[in-house]
Amino acid sequence: MILLQTAFLILALAGGVSLLTWRHPRLASWTGVVGASSAGLLTVVAALQGLSRGGLQSWSTGWGVPAGSLALQLDPLSACFLLPIAVLGICCAIYGAGYLSHEGARRSLATHWCLYLLMFAAMLLVVSAANVLLFLIAWEIMTMSSFLLVAWDHHQEAVRKAAWLYLLAAHCGLMLLFAFFLQAGTISQSQNFSDFAPLARVSLPSASLLFLLALFGFGVKAGLLPVHIWLPDAHPAAPSHVSALMSGALVKTGIYGILRVLSLLPPNPAWWGWVIAGLGIAGALYGIAMACLQRDIKRSLAYSTIENVGIILLGLGFGFVAKAQGHQAIALLALAGALLHIWNHALFKGLMFLGAGSLLHATGTRNMNLMGGLLKRMPLTGLLWIGGSLAISALPPFNGLVSEWLIYLGLLQGGIVGSGVSGLSALLLIGLLGIVGTLALVTFTRLVGICLLGEPRSQVAGQAHEAGPLMLIPMAVLLAACLVIGLFPQYVVGLLNAPLSQISGQPVSLVLPEALTSFGRFNGALILVFLAVALFLGRLRNRRITDVQATWGCGFQFPTTRMSYTGEAFSELAFRRVLPRPVQPDIEVSNVSGLFPGPSQVQQTSRDSFLTYQWQPLFIWLADRCQRLRWLQQGQLAIYLLYMFAASTLLLAWTVWTSRGGG
Repeated sequence: MILLQTAFLILALAGGVSLLTWRHPRLASWTGVVGASSAGLLTVVAALQGLSRGGLQSWSTGWGVPAGSLALQLDPLSACFLLPIAVLGICCAIYGAGYLSHEGARRSLATHWCLYLLMFAAMLLVVSAANVLLFLIAWEIMTMSSFLLVAWDHHQEAVRKAAWLYLLAAHCGLMLLFAFFLQAGTISQSQNFSDFAPLARVSLPSASLLFLLALFGFGVKAGLLPVHIWLPDAHPAAPSHVSALMSGALVKTGIYGILRVLSLLPPNPAWWGWVIAGLGIAGALYGIAMACLQRDIKRSLAYSTIENVGIILLGLGFGFVAKAQGHQAIALLALAGALLHIWNHALFKGLMFLGAGSLLHATGTRNMNLMGGLLKRMPLTGLLWIGGSLAISALPPFNGLVSEWLIYLGLLQGGIVGSGVSGLSALLLIGLLGIVGTLALVTFTRLVGICLLGEPRSQVAGQAHEAGPLMLIPMAVLLAACLVIGLFPQYVVGLLNAPLSQISGQPVSLVLPEALTSFGRFNGALILVFLAVALFLGRLRNRRITDVQATWGCGFQFPTTRMSYTGEAFSELAFRRVLPRPVQPDIEVSNVSGLFPGPSQVQQTSRDSFLTYQWQPLFIWLADRCQRLRWLQQGQLAIYLLYMFAASTLLLAWTVWTSRGGG
């Protein structure tokens, strides 16, 4: 706890100092890097101690706010989320110093680094707050600081729209959280989480209402379908290191909130788990389907975040189903896979967003159709991005396969021991998760192939340059962490015993199946094979070639990059044969007529169906109704005083009536 308090103090001091470096961008960057790295390292140590020792550590002191105290807690569940936030916060800060180095010549970076440190501190505080008021304050600071960071390039209209959509969605979720905490505080007669024990004794209808409020209130921040609408626009709009931190860490605070609430409510009925699992698999399918249709590389990665959040919720939901049905071993497999995927996603999605930022930094575009041939010009960035693509596609020898395999095992055993609809549903989820994995492979093969391979598709791609050390080192660290988990899964999963015990409500010591314990040996052998093949190919490359002949060019005498696959063409088979019609993109083809037709164009547009056909009409309808109430705003002080008098009178009458037993 002392380490965690020191981390907060360092972040506060560094944030204040960064504001004093208004005219010195380089000093502002180094202040942010040193502050985030120092606090992050202390938090990593505190989180590892919390995971290894278990138990609850708390600290509190009075403050001058009604119904509140400055109270912190560190238990295994908090430590489980502190670890990825801290690791990714350090890496993104170091990367950001290199990413923003050229921006310092035209604008001050002091505000950016102050907001970054503020968001970092708020995320740590969200998962360690022990008081409702402190939690909500940290939650709002996290929202506002990330909103301002998303709007960093506010001179672009698309960025402003993305930022406002994020702010609107976040505060809609906050209203649901207010309703949850008001009801929970009324039941428990306290604002401290440690006094929320009465929530475990409420009736099932009341508990179900609290569950749904928390699920969708926190689900907005997590990117839960169908309240994910802010995420595909906000992540591409933000600077790439901020996108990485938001995707890898900030969305996880929503999952933390859901788990924290479920630990306070009565034993979960099976249908709660089915709701979470159903929304999870729906989000995974929808997210990866939309990811394989985007030409914007950061937007594709943003939809992939929705997919991975869906996989996490699928594991959590089915784990709660198995727990409610009395299958403790199956529940532990699914829950362990979900918790490990939280860590894994933070690593490889952070790596992928940082890699996308390097490509953007080198080419000035996020459009994959204007890239190509970047592996030759950016070999280190390209290799790291390929490694991240293997990890996120759940391919050996990296970490994504370990967590997803645990979820697969839980579903498979649940299908074997389950009866009736429950067993059939588990087996159906295996098939759907397999479809998600197949589309993920298509998506990231497409990203790597179109962006890195072939010839440059534009002048900016031909002039691309390798990223600097400050941008490469964090990516290498994240890929190394992905590889370590792939090589030593048994040791990493062992760290999850304490949070698993807290979630399941009884002491556990998870023993990995033999197939998973052998993953490390298999992955190690696979790496040796890769190295041997690379060495062999390197020796072949050094051989002198004396006879050079042109390859068959399919009848084209002068081939150009226009003849190569675009991102849309690469995924055409997938979306035409696999995806349902509502998810498929709109394709417009200009008519060709006459003996000597002019140029023809094909335009493909991929829209978010939920935002376009569900939420936008609702927002427009609400705005229209609110517009009709503008007559209440007369602009006269006397009328406003009359409104206040009438509201106070009604409130007084209601208070008197309820005090006499009328309520």
